[in-house]
Amino acid sequence: MATVERPLRDAAVLAPVYRDGDGRLRLVLVLRGPEGIHGDQVGLPGGRPEPEDRCLEETALRESEEEIGLPRGAVRVVARLPEIATLTSGFRITPYLGHVAERPAAWRVQASEIAEVLEPAVDELADAAAWGQEERMAATWSQPRIVPVIRWGPHVIWGATYRILEDLLPRLAGGEWPL
Repeated sequence: MATVERPLRDAAVLAPVYRDGDGRLRLVLVLRGPEGIHGDQVGLPGGRPEPEDRCLEETALRESEEEIGLPRGAVRVVARLPEIATLTSGFRITPYLGHVAERPAAWRVQASEIAEVLEPAVDELADAAAWGQEERMAATWSQPRIVPVIRWGPHVIWGATYRILEDLLPRLAGGEWPL
């Protein structure tokens, strides 16, 4: 019996970056709450399009505002990054790099979806010592698998977010965009 592939659903995420008081470039990540297929995972703010979104860039900006309180007007979208498909949940994710000139004084977290906002320095994430492999379990897998990861403190970045950052971090560290 042939398997039928289901069409991928669109989603968009924002990779917000800003310079801290010491001039270090920081990336804003989220730790998702325990609910849902991506529960307890480190990711980028974002989600599925709503009817009012004219394009996926608007989806990424709207979702970032809803999830972490990052005002759309505070973000300059710098680049559309390569699309990736999730390997388990059926999404085609379009990531956007956004420059935040001034970090908000406080994040307003959407508690129903986000457990915490993380702000690692790009050089910490890009450090080869942070990259490795680890056994992880996804909600749709029948058993754990060894997957590539980035470790930052107690947090582990893997899956779709890892694959987005695998392309993005060397470009950020290399100064591809004036930020």
